[in-house]
Amino acid sequence: MRDLILHLPRRWEDRTTFRPIGSLRPGAVETIQGKLGTLKTKSPRRGMTICQIPLSDGTGTVQLTWFNQPYAVKTLTAGAHVIANGKVEENFGELQINTPEIETGEEHIQAGRIVPVYPLTGNINQKWLRKVLFTAVPTYAPKLPEPLPHHLLASQSFPGKGRAVLEFHWPADFARRDLARRRLAFEELFLLQMELAEQRKDREQEPRILFFQLEQPLLESFLERLPFQPTGAQFRVMQQILGDLARPVPMNRLLQGDVGSGKTAVAAFAAWCAFRSGFQAAIMAPTEILSEQHFHKLQEMLEPAGVRCARLSGSQKKSEKKKVYAALAEHSVDLVVGTHALIQEGVEFARLGLVVVDEQHKFGVMQRTVLRQKGHNPDLLVMTATPIPRTLALTLYGDLEVSRLDELPPGRQPIQSESVPFSERRRVYDDIRRQIQEGRQAYIICPLVEETDKVEATAAVEEAEVLRTRVFPEFSVALLHGRMKGAEKEKVMQEFRSGLHQILISTTVIEVGVDVPNATHMLVQDANRFGLAQLHQLRGRVGRGRHASRCIFMGDAKSEDSARRLKAIARLSDGFDVAEEDLQIRGPGDFYGLRQSGFPEFKVADLLRDQDLLELARHQAENIMREDPHLEHSDHRTLRQALEGRQLRSAELVH
Repeated sequence: MRDLILHLPRRWEDRTTFRPIGSLRPGAVETIQGKLGTLKTKSPRRGMTICQIPLSDGTGTVQLTWFNQPYAVKTLTAGAHVIANGKVEENFGELQINTPEIETGEEHIQAGRIVPVYPLTGNINQKWLRKVLFTAVPTYAPKLPEPLPHHLLASQSFPGKGRAVLEFHWPADFARRDLARRRLAFEELFLLQMELAEQRKDREQEPRILFFQLEQPLLESFLERLPFQPTGAQFRVMQQILGDLARPVPMNRLLQGDVGSGKTAVAAFAAWCAFRSGFQAAIMAPTEILSEQHFHKLQEMLEPAGVRCARLSGSQKKSEKKKVYAALAEHSVDLVVGTHALIQEGVEFARLGLVVVDEQHKFGVMQRTVLRQKGHNPDLLVMTATPIPRTLALTLYGDLEVSRLDELPPGRQPIQSESVPFSERRRVYDDIRRQIQEGRQAYIICPLVEETDKVEATAAVEEAEVLRTRVFPEFSVALLHGRMKGAEKEKVMQEFRSGLHQILISTTVIEVGVDVPNATHMLVQDANRFGLAQLHQLRGRVGRGRHASRCIFMGDAKSEDSARRLKAIARLSDGFDVAEEDLQIRGPGDFYGLRQSGFPEFKVADLLRDQDLLELARHQAENIMREDPHLEHSDHRTLRQALEGRQLRSAELVH
């Protein structure tokens, strides 16, 4: 019964006003009442039956019409007074309403009020479901337990749970519906924030087992090894990491940094701290290309100082993997960089002290947990180049401390961005040709046409052939796509990095982390097929050296949203601005990659509209956890039960 009454409406129709039939407007959805005339049934052709009943109210007549639904008129008799609702249409000068909702009797469920419209499934229809809920909600809603403490309800002037559910289903007016909506939305956000606050509390009760030796000048000795001066933001985050390592509980920090902001150097510092304290560090990245790149950069930075580095990926030979497994188990490797291969069976660490997870949104929470379980409660640094708006960061990562790298390293050139239609492709190709003649290199990105590697690979191969033979026959053109083996991809990237190829045609496998300073030009073909965050990620592959860089987004917008995305990507350069715009266009549930990462689905709350409620929920949850951490106060008893119920449901979903 609980599930039934919490099956909430998705919208409401105002059917409080009856319109005289004589003033009906074709195209409008109207509510009318009147007296039924005599049923007429026609069969204009085989297999089609049309039932029509005139409805009159003294001001005019409208034909109520049903196609192939003889059962719909069985209970309707001439002379009966009914209420009808539906879209008015004009047919040969005569007004009609096709498949109207009809109500007889005095109940006024389908009309004469604000009427809920429910999400439907199977053969259930609105009329039947409304009838059931019209009885069930007033009977059972008052019996729902109240999870919100009384002091909280009073301070916010919220109605109780039962009253809010009743007024959300069957509101007397829209003001009451809005208050009920806010109260139910607050409850969803508040219970989530309570769960996050409890996770934070539980984590802080897990004492640190691995103690870092922090009295040595860790930061100074690391900075000496950097071939560049860190930005103020990098320096600030490194100091935050030192502060975390000194706390009595392990670090649990999210590092957000726009493309090219220098996250790898921060990860290298965290690994350096682990190494200097005699621990091992593991860095997990979502793709082989990215893990390979991290490996080369970290090796360059840390191996001269004695850090023994290894890599682990799915495409390695069994014998290579076995060597790495043995080296990790006997601590002859200090830092391992890898893909999902790191969390597979057989990977054992002698003394794992630090876990770094890059591009967090590509991994589920479970994968993060499995890697941590390879050690004794090691410190955790989570990194993402997908800037997440504050609202979502509070919702998704409320149990993590959050740092931002909000400065680009010195010498980085701003990237000029432009959105162009296909009709300008000749000019765009000429621009690329000029850049290459000046000694630069270029990327050309093909979209994922369908959700299969095979189709993607075919499209990329065909496109590469056209560009190689017809457009740029004078240059060396290489190809990279998702169907290639890891070693093959790495060979192509290495050749492009060393300047053997002038143009790299690629699918989105180069989206994250590829670093070629001499590549200053990017053309994204069919840019309208990509999401905004993905376009920004792709753009970050250029502008990584001292030369001015350009990114051309070529595509013809097929919808209002794609037009808005193409305008936005040309106008906005800051990742957090891009993320906010993306959130506005797509809505929170569909925000880049969040569906895979355990993003909570809300029935009522809307993270765009309810940012103030989210802040309030977080603030109230923190207050309660500070004053009554075990929820022992009598006013918090039902809150504790609600949280235990949610944990039980989550556990059932996992198993």
